Amino acid sequence: FREDPFNEVDNLVLAMLAYANFEGILDDSFNRVGLSTADRKYFEKHSRSYAKKSIFHFVRAPLLMDDMLKGERFRDTELTKYVDIINSDKEMQMSAVTFLLSDGSAYVAFRGTDTTVAGWKEDFNMSYLPDTEGQLSAVRYLNEVGKEIKGPIRVGGHSKGGNFAVYASAFCDREIQDRIIAVYTNDGPGFRKEVMEREAYKHILPKVVSIIPDTSIIGMLLTSNAGHIIVKSKYVGLMQHDALTWIIERNRFKRTKQSALGSFINNSQKEWLSNLDDESREMFVNTLFSFFEATGMTTLL
Repeated sequence: FREDPFNEVDNLVLAMLAYANFEGILDDSFNRVGLSTADRKYFEKHSRSYAKKSIFHFVRAPLLMDDMLKGERFRDTELTKYVDIINSDKEMQMSAVTFLLSDGSAYVAFRGTDTTVAGWKEDFNMSYLPDTEGQLSAVRYLNEVGKEIKGPIRVGGHSKGGNFAVYASAFCDREIQDRIIAVYTNDGPGFRKEVMEREAYKHILPKVVSIIPDTSIIGMLLTSNAGHIIVKSKYVGLMQHDALTWIIERNRFKRTKQSALGSFINNSQKEWLSNLDDESREMFVNTLFSFFEATGMTTLL
């Protein structure tokens, strides 16, 4: 980090690692676990070969630890304060972990949507609720980390984790917010208008870095008022949401312009949402998920 300061690719590596299930390896205390220990214990509990064969980014993401340990940049990284909260009654899913880097900074990483029905319903709830239980839980988490850990803070996440990162950074305690040097949302959805009109949100907005692929779907839901860095992916369409497919050139992502398909999807989403009032959106979401709930499903896989 002395030779090449923290960059957008570093951000994504850490944001994707939030998908790892560190249960039994980390807890919600501020005890620190080195990256090498986390990697070893994780793959004692989970199959490395299964992860390599998986088509799902949230299964493959923990493999990043293997490569991180091969170089000096991340070798001394420590992990702390792992939480994984799923509450079907409150229709929320929030998971986070904090990385302590050798440059003296902390990166607070919020997990994106997992396979739980509660997690996916919370995503849909964002279309008609200004604040979700998961977002409020993310604020509490960031406040706890900021009070315990000193030094500069970066916050980030992929997909819904990016939304949580921005929301938590906007509405955490001001003394903690002032220590935040960047907030990364990696193809994360935006917010309702009333959220963006709050002064706390406007205050954090200049620090927000929004990165989306050229045919972004998830990242173009709602809006954030943040300018987007549009990057190239190896894939097309919805598969571009898998951030492990984004193309890297040295220490940055390969830039491009929004594709014609991406522009069409973006305009279609905005038109569809503009024609539905909040009551209709809520009815649609509840009807859709009532089918899953009626079967007793708790996960989508």
